[in-house]
Amino acid sequence: MAAGTMTFQWTAVAAFLYGEIGVILVLCLPFISPLRWQKIFMFPLWSKVAVFWNKMFLTIIVLLIVLFLDAVREVRKYSSVHVNEKAANVNSSTFDHIQMKLFRSQRNLYLSGFSLFLWLVLRRTVTLLTQLAKEMTSHAALETQVNDATEAAKKYMAENERLQEALSGKGNGKKKESTDATEEKLKEEVEHLKAELQKTSNAFHKAKTEVAAVKKQSEGLRREYDHLMKEFEQLQQSLNKAEDKKDL
Repeated sequence: MAAGTMTFQWTAVAAFLYGEIGVILVLCLPFISPLRWQKIFMFPLWSKVAVFWNKMFLTIIVLLIVLFLDAVREVRKYSSVHVNEKAANVNSSTFDHIQMKLFRSQRNLYLSGFSLFLWLVLRRTVTLLTQLAKEMTSHAALETQVNDATEAAKKYMAENERLQEALSGKGNGKKKESTDATEEKLKEEVEHLKAELQKTSNAFHKAKTEVAAVKKQSEGLRREYDHLMKEFEQLQQSLNKAEDKKDL
């Protein structure tokens, strides 16, 4: 049997690994924004899959851990046999057979290990994309709120200036006869507008604080996302090296 032949279970693990790489590459495409991914995840099909997502995730984790531990056991087994047979100077055919078994177990170890790690990375990437999309939506809503508060503050300030001019007799340059009742009413309106202006100013500052917090959290999510991408590229390079070693 050739050294590169794989059983059905390890062929499935290899196909699963290649599928993980493809999905992560698609998720990391720069021209697809997190908001677009959130819309895709909101499709009815994904809503049905989400019900079984946690169970499926844990089930695959358990299977991959079992396969990984089995591969570790095989590597340790054939590594010790490989050293003993080499020291005993057995014939070349027996030594080559043991070496082939060792190579298979090492290959299976790489496959199961990378599959397990990328499955965790995939779960984390989807979570980060969802959180980033929510933060971007909140940020846009807060910016709208800040703009509305700014416009309202400008409006109240203009009203306040107009009333102040009316009280001081500088409104339109015409001489006015003001009674005590009118003056008192204008003062009440001024106080009311000042209270509204203060309320709007407080809301404005609160919105600015929330925007700053959202920006900071978004930057943290982006840094974590970039860190995962760097780890993924390193793992992909290691996998390519392992494939090159297998071809040899």
